[in-house]
Amino acid sequence: MTDRAVAQGTFDILHPGHVHYLREAADMADELHVIVARGENVTHKTPPVIPDRQRVEMVGALGAVDEARLGHPDDYFVPIADIDPSVIVLGHDQHHDEDAIAAALADRGLDCEVVRASGREAGEEELLSTGVIIERVLQERGHADSGDRPASQPTERGDD
Repeated sequence: MTDRAVAQGTFDILHPGHVHYLREAADMADELHVIVARGENVTHKTPPVIPDRQRVEMVGALGAVDEARLGHPDDYFVPIADIDPSVIVLGHDQHHDEDAIAAALADRGLDCEVVRASGREAGEEELLSTGVIIERVLQERGHADSGDRPASQPTERGDD
């Protein structure tokens, strides 16, 4: 049986922090499957700017990723059961609770480990956060004043 790892996230604007996370997750198994959150399911932060299918396509194009798919509209664990991973790798700054995920997996009869990836050390001028990238674009394009920002744009976002 092939060992599979699962990583998941929003992946709104791909950056080196995402690449680090996915490479580390890929090193934990023979195959890496990535679940990309549906925009309507992102409730812990501002929903993504990039459309769902485009984010799946971009993540799937990364060399570390064997398969990328869109998350289930109602149940996070449906694709997990389908993939049957040996490990779920959470991003170093994701809001998920490892123990709660492990308990939910056990309740569903899914036997896999839940681990957290390390963070990437930021080099000089390196941008490792979607929110920071968006803020930098707005500043560089002359929209740093919140009055110039369209209502749909966040003033601050966390990593995906």
